[in-house]
Order: sequence, then C-alpha cells, then structure tokens
Amino acid sequence: MKENRISGGVYLVLDPSMDRLALFKKLEQALKEGIAVVQIWNNWGASIDREKIIVDICAMCHAYRIPVLINNAWELLNSLPLDGVHFDVVPDNYALIKRSIKKDCIIGLTCNNNLSDVEWAEKNALNYISFCSIFPSSTSNSCELVSFDTVKEARQITSMPIFLAGGIQLDNMEKLKGLDYNGVAIISGIMNAVNPAQATKLYLGLLNKKYHEDNNH
Repeated sequence: MKENRISGGVYLVLDPSMDRLALFKKLEQALKEGIAVVQIWNNWGASIDREKIIVDICAMCHAYRIPVLINNAWELLNSLPLDGVHFDVVPDNYALIKRSIKKDCIIGLTCNNNLSDVEWAEKNALNYISFCSIFPSSTSNSCELVSFDTVKEARQITSMPIFLAGGIQLDNMEKLKGLDYNGVAIISGIMNAVNPAQATKLYLGLLNKKYHEDNNH
C-alpha cells in the first residue's frame, strides 16, 4: 500500500469485539461504497486472536486500496500489515515512537477543546486530526463535547485534514454546516445500520453536498 495519505471522506471505526461474521460482512459493504480509511478501535476481548483479525481486516481493506490504522498500539505497525496509528491522546514518548516505527505511516490524533493538542499535531506534521465528541455518543463516552468554536479555531492553526467524530448520525450532519472539516469518523452509524452500504452511501452523499456547497461559496 503506497497510498498512505488521507484527505477526507468517511473514516470507519471498527469494534473488534463485534461478532466476527457481522463485522466482515458490514465492512465489505462499506468498502464497496468507497470509504476513505479504517481504524481498528482498541476494544479487545480476552478471547480474540488480535493478530489474526488485524491481518484479515488489512487484507480485505487493502484489496480496495483502503489504509488501516490501529488505535494506540503503534508497536504492532512493525509486525503487521497496518498502515498507521491513531492516538487518543498526545503520546509522552513521541520522539522514541517515531524512531521505533520502521515504515512510513499515517499518524492521527484525537483532539478535544484543548487547542494545544492541535498545535502539537501541526508541529509534529501528523497526517490528520479528529475532534471527539461532536455530539453525545454511546461509543465515545470518554470524550468531552467539543465546541464548534474549537473546530473553527483549529482551522486557523492547521490546514491538515480535520475529521469530526462522536455521535454523528445521518440526521444531525446538517448541524455541522458552517464548519470547515474534511470528513466524518463513524462507528455505529454504519456498523449498526441494517444496511451498511446504504448508510455509507448516504454519509458520502451528505459530504459531497457539503464539498459542493463549500466550493461554490
């Protein structure tokens, strides 16, 4: 996978503790509709063969040329076919981590209302940032709610891709109007949908509408 930069779109977060058959079936439907990137969330049950599921997810995603990121566990980058890492918080030993990773990879960071995290991401030339949580969410209940003003101020600090995450559903994306962002990170909106392909298509349609409106202003 040489395509290791992401610019926006639908960022799908997978919960590896989900039923295996359902996970892969839904993932494939989303991949066929054209998601931009996949992240494997750090939510492992005791009985899960972590290495096998990561290898299988990478194989499926790479067939569609979609990069796969691991949540926090950067040390897996050297032994598995992963394309990058997403950190939930700024890592203490980032210089050491960078030296330890033996391949060119995508690195992203979750940001909240603390703009110093955005400044850190910009200074360290990360590939993207993701704001969480934009709306109340059952899956991102550890995130504080992010002020829309924070997202606007972040755009003054960085030109890197900004993703919005947490509680983003098809019926509340209209509320994001006026924010300068590049994509949305989705878990339940796609993976809990009865028809993940249709849900993905609808998210992409709303993003395309936003891009079109932004470019015509």
